[in-house]
Order: sequence, then structure tokens, then C-alpha cells
Amino acid sequence: MSSNRRQFLKSTTTAAVGLSLVATMPIPMSACAGANEKLRCGLIGANGMGFADLTAFLHQKNTECVAICDVDSNVLNRRAADTEKMQGFKPKLYSDYRKLLENKDVDVVIIGTPDHWHCLPMVEACQAGKDVYCEKPLGNSIEEINIMEHTANKYKTVVQVGMWQRSDPHWRAAVDFVQSGKLGKVRTVRTWAYQGWMEPVPVQPDGEAPAGVDYDFWLGPAKKRPFNPNRFHFNFRWFYDYAGGLMTDWGVHIIDYGLFGMGDKAPKSVMAMGGKMAYPFDAAETPDTLQALYEFDGHTLLWDHGTGIDGGYYGRNHGVGYVGNNGTLVVDREGWEVIPEKKKNKDLMERVELQKGNGKGLELHMANFIDGVKTRNRNLNASIEIAANTARVAHLGNIAMRTGRRLYWDAEMSKFINDDEANKFLVPQYRAPWVLPKI
Repeated sequence: MSSNRRQFLKSTTTAAVGLSLVATMPIPMSACAGANEKLRCGLIGANGMGFADLTAFLHQKNTECVAICDVDSNVLNRRAADTEKMQGFKPKLYSDYRKLLENKDVDVVIIGTPDHWHCLPMVEACQAGKDVYCEKPLGNSIEEINIMEHTANKYKTVVQVGMWQRSDPHWRAAVDFVQSGKLGKVRTVRTWAYQGWMEPVPVQPDGEAPAGVDYDFWLGPAKKRPFNPNRFHFNFRWFYDYAGGLMTDWGVHIIDYGLFGMGDKAPKSVMAMGGKMAYPFDAAETPDTLQALYEFDGHTLLWDHGTGIDGGYYGRNHGVGYVGNNGTLVVDREGWEVIPEKKKNKDLMERVELQKGNGKGLELHMANFIDGVKTRNRNLNASIEIAANTARVAHLGNIAMRTGRRLYWDAEMSKFINDDEANKFLVPQYRAPWVLPKI
């Protein structure tokens, strides 16, 4: 966004909106900009959640998409046609995100690439003066996360990360109840995702990349490998070169609310066990079964996941359970409830029946981002600081599983204590000519 355009948007808005629930509600765009003023978006990575994010963006008033970038021309052309249907004109198309960032018409960037491609586009978008909506997890390594956080703060970029449950009213209401103290002392927080629809990944031979795919660009800073369909599009998340498995896919959503409810940041230590226990011969690298246990002052936090089955806690295939002395609050995407503890057949607190959600989390999350852009409020519901902290916690669990031992974390120094082997997992090795940014 040019300085003149940024100043115009800033000067025609209402006052900045804080981190309250009200911040998740759309502000009438007439209060934010002139009647003909549009907030213009460029999308980088258009196949999955990137396009869902763009759709949520275009459902807000006074928005338009002026540019889309993808290294798969098949995806690019399909999404261009979809976007034209939604807004009445076709955006400019790019195969190189750097060219998109040079486009002066682009005010904000949505990054919907695989995880290993979050860092470079976000850093360069900040440097180009664009505000950023980046899919979760923030980065694919702890060093990338640190760099991205530092960059956003240096350039005062408004950043929202796609942990949209932070803007979902029933999740926030659940946290309010937890923090009321009615549960009594919370001794542990259970977080989990059991995803039956995520089937095993059948082994397939290497081959040629599909026509229209710039595969070398898709690999980017990741290790050079022959094309394999299992590593492409959706299934990239099961390979450490590009992502962190279910831990960083769903974990950053669910662990995030465990942290939020307890006011937690960095754990003191973490240990984990897991592996390919259900499907040992499928193509995935990341574990189909994993339990990670985090130590905080006065309580623990458990992450537990399984692919291919739905057998989670409290009859739910995902969620957070805050286990208190008086009762347990359970929340998932459907809603939240409180299950009382009993003593001598008497409930220790009042039962709270299921409080249902409204299913508008992503819509409200995008509204919160747009409000932040227009008010220059960086303290969004999933700000860079919130998202960086949660992503680091998820990566710590994966590293504990991969090293096979309890790890002690020094948050101030951003490294493990007296563990050189574990510290090797913190910084990625970028493939030339790509270089890890230095800010």
C-alpha cells in the first residue's frame, strides 16, 4: 500500500479496535473509507485454504482481488475464473510471487502456500509495504518464525494469521468461563485432534510433475527431490521438508486455545512419543499417532493426535478440555460445555449444557484483519506475536518426538538447554539460490 493510500485509509476510519470480542465483528466499510475506496488483495498460493481465505476477504464490503500467484498454472487459471465470477473481473496472474509484490495496486497479501513457503513471501511483503494475512502455522521452523515476527514488528506490518478460532465467539466465551475461576484449579489441559477423514497415503513412484507446474519453484528452499504426487498439494503436510504433520496442521488451532485459556506462553519442558503406529508402511513421514506433554508452572498441557480414526476425548474428534478440580470445560468447533466433578454423588459446580457456535469464525477473522488494516491496529485476534508463540510450541512438540527425549526450552534465548542435537532442528537449511532472510 502506498503511503498516500495508507494515510487515506487511516484518516477515514473509526478508532482502533482492541482485542475484545467486538473486534471480530465487521465495521461498516462506509465508516472506514470513501464510498469508492477498495481494499485490494493479492493472493499467493491459491489451491486450498488460500482460496478459502480469499473468498472470505471478498465477502467483506469494498474489497477486490487484483492479483493471484501460483506455480501451478492449472490452479491459477481455475482460481482466476472463480474469482472473476465472484467480483466481475479477472485479476492479474503471476507465477512468481516477487512480481506480484511489485504490483503497486496490491494493498494486502494473503499467503496460502505450503508451510515451507510462508517465510520468504511474508518477509518480502512486509518490506514492500503490504499488510499480510498468512495461513497457519506461521513458519515451518522456529528460526523462520522468529524472523517473521521480527520483520513484522520492524516494518509495523498489520499481520493476521489464519488461526480463525481466535475470532470465533463461542471459543472466546469458553476462555472467558475458564478464566472466571469457576472450574477451580486447572491441573491439566487436554488438546487433541483425531481425524478419521485423513486416510493413509499410499506409496506411489516418483515421476514427472504435471504439465503447467513449476516444480523447482514449488520446492523453493526445500531439499531437491524428484517429483512425487504424495508430496504435492494437500499431502505436502505429511513431510517435514514442507510442514509438520497434524501437529502443526490442526495443533496450532487447538493447542492455541489451550495456551489462550491458561495465559501460557513458552513451556519449561516438553517430551513426546509417537510415530507411524497405525500405518507404518504408508508414504507419510510425520506420525499418525503422537502425544506431546508440555510442562508449565502449575499445570501440564497434553497434545494427542491420530489420523484415520475419530476416537477423541469426550466423544469429540477434536477439542480442548480444561480439567479443573470442580469440573471440566470442553470446547470444539461445535460449541462448549461444562461437565461437573462429583463428590458423594453431588455436582461440585453447575453443569453448563452445550453452547453452540455460529460457524462464522473465518468470516469474523477476516473482518478483524480488514479492520486492523484500516485502523493500523496491529493487536489483532491472531496477531504476529500470538501466532509466533503458538507455532513455536507446536514445533517444540515435534522436535521432542524426533529426538525421543525430554527437552528443556530457554524461551529468552530461543534454544534448547544443553542439547546441541535438538538445536539443529531450529534453523532450516535453505536450498540455493534461496537464502534464509536476515533482518
